Amino acid sequence: MHLLYSKPFLPIFPSALIELKVPGYKSIFLAIESKMQLTLYQIDAFTKKIFSGNPAAVCPLEYWLDDELMQAIALENNLSETAFFVPTRDGYHIRWFTPATEVNLCGHATLASAYVIFTYLHPQSTEIKFSSASGPLIVTRENNRIILDFPANPPQACEPPSLLTEALGIGPSEVWWCDDYLAVLDSEEAVKNVNADFNLIKRLDGQGVIITARGGEVDFVSRYFAPCVGIDEDPVTGAIHCALIPFWSGRLQKDELIARQLSQRGGELYCTNQGERVLIGGYATEYLQGHIIL
Repeated sequence: MHLLYSKPFLPIFPSALIELKVPGYKSIFLAIESKMQLTLYQIDAFTKKIFSGNPAAVCPLEYWLDDELMQAIALENNLSETAFFVPTRDGYHIRWFTPATEVNLCGHATLASAYVIFTYLHPQSTEIKFSSASGPLIVTRENNRIILDFPANPPQACEPPSLLTEALGIGPSEVWWCDDYLAVLDSEEAVKNVNADFNLIKRLDGQGVIITARGGEVDFVSRYFAPCVGIDEDPVTGAIHCALIPFWSGRLQKDELIARQLSQRGGELYCTNQGERVLIGGYATEYLQGHIIL
């Protein structure tokens, strides 16, 4: 028996064409279709303990799958984000999918992907270069803390739509725009107590709504609602801190800040304002490893 052909190896088992040779008879060719097998990690990001932070699915690939298949995997995982990445000459190209759509930037799934690379793929490295839809993203490791170098997205003051107050059930003291509405509330307690109407938030412009206030034990707190992309409330959102860090850095007159996201799972972020870039640091812990069988 001779293996004549098989597709390039991913972390999968592809179809193959097998030749059966019996002396005195013509060769018989059999097409064998094997199932595809992808390695899957689920990592809790921006936390030191499982069952908190923001869970992200991470699927390392050798080359890209069809977009429709990656979207179907993200929907099946039913987490706020599934990250896929492929190797490049000097690092990796990364993409992120919610259960509903692909997004241009995701902090916690990038942190989770870096955790997988630092822990399993390149444990000796201390820096990772990702290329992405939002440009180059550098991730470094200092002891056990993973630090994301992301583009800053300073918000701009805007007129609050009347629907925003109705959707939040509370009137913000200020409203800003950064591809999301950023609503400033009077206190940490007010942020905790918001019971958002997700159907109304879907009717607003932008991807979602950030609510934020000064913190008690930390510099500032926030929550994030993004039902338009399939996430009613995101547990911990690195990407919104591209706007929150420059906002609170200016408001508090300090460049080093500690932030907490007040979702049910919760998480902490260690932030630095660097002008055109922001550093978003956090921890991660592994919840599971497995395989997707397709």
